Amino acid sequence: MIASVGFIGLGSQGAPMARRIVEEGHKLTLWARRPESLLPFADTAASVAATPADLAAACELVCICVVDDLGVAEIADQLIPAMKSGSILVIHSTIHPESCKKLSEKCSVRGIALLDAPVSGGGSGASEKTLTVMIGGDAGVLERAQPVFECFAGTIVHLGDVGAGQTAKLINNMLMAANMGLAHHSLAMGDALGVDRTALASLIKSSSGRSFGMEVYARLPNPRAFNHGGKLLAKDAGLLAALIGPNPDLTSMENAALPFLALTSE
Repeated sequence: MIASVGFIGLGSQGAPMARRIVEEGHKLTLWARRPESLLPFADTAASVAATPADLAAACELVCICVVDDLGVAEIADQLIPAMKSGSILVIHSTIHPESCKKLSEKCSVRGIALLDAPVSGGGSGASEKTLTVMIGGDAGVLERAQPVFECFAGTIVHLGDVGAGQTAKLINNMLMAANMGLAHHSLAMGDALGVDRTALASLIKSSSGRSFGMEVYARLPNPRAFNHGGKLLAKDAGLLAALIGPNPDLTSMENAALPFLALTSE
């Protein structure tokens, strides 16, 4: 049983995850750059640390859920020196798999275990306890951490060693972007051929061509309405492209995904 949990990264994804942890009865400590990020937890039993190092020293398991590689590295550099041997660092952010491997090496020197554990399902998924958590790392460490993940997850999948969770998340997100790109072109084809757009989208969502990407895209008035999500998916597409390199197997997804993601920022 994990005695104490720390959480850093109280954005639209992290905040509901952290709330589920404390509401499930875990001892939770928070830190945030902006005091206003802590206000929604005033009605909970969560405590607040003055610094990331103070949080690290007080917790057996520490979760990071910030936006990118740079943010994770900056926070981890403050956490790792203060974490106790035998504790666990969890990376819920979506970052490059190699970044997680390098952090794992730093942790190992101090007797700390690392799990890369990106999530899928959004803030609503965390609140409803239906997130998917993609795990890379030691199976025994996952067994210790799993009761914490079960506070907000409906599906927990162990994919292999450190970095495997991130790799799976990047592939998943590229497929999501590709499916949204295909949805964009499919509805545009319907428009060009005189088929009612709303009716076509409704039909596809209940037929063999359906996908989650179609469901999301069909709700948008135009691609630019997906600007925030598009930026995140574009970041992840770039990470996957960097990971794979000049591999022709990526081309088919790129052809559907990248032009659509460009439209979201026009």
